[in-house]
Amino acid sequence: MKITLEQIDLLKKRANVSYADAKEALEKFEGDTVQALVYLEKENKVKSKNKSDFMSKLKSIIKKGNRTKFIIKNSENTVLNIPVTLAIIITIIGTPFVIIGLLIALLTKHKISIEKIGGKNYDVNKVFDKMSSAVNDMASDFQSNENETTKNTKEE
Repeated sequence: MKITLEQIDLLKKRANVSYADAKEALEKFEGDTVQALVYLEKENKVKSKNKSDFMSKLKSIIKKGNRTKFIIKNSENTVLNIPVTLAIIITIIGTPFVIIGLLIALLTKHKISIEKIGGKNYDVNKVFDKMSSAVNDMASDFQSNENETTKNTKEE
């Protein structure tokens, strides 16, 4: 029996296999689609669409994360410039150290931003800027209060 492209497409779609696997199974069972499908299942060649969809989405997210950068700058130069994917992995592994590092960066007036390659900024940068301003204001207030306390102690 002659195997048609429609049969191969049908089997490929139903079993989520390659053209070669679909053609081989159909040839083995002389064009019987049901027998070919059963054969592919027994050979564990049938792939779940959900699994492949999940993997393709995960790959897409990782690629997008690798094209997006997490950047920490001071007034003169860039201190840290890494892909967001790596920043997330580091955050998962060493959360306390990351929190301390970010607080130190904010206290030392570093700017934290997330940028796509090509320089596109995200709205999250506005949040980082507000946090940085708030921390800098608190640090300035603390420092001025400390200076007043030191002055008052010296006068007494």
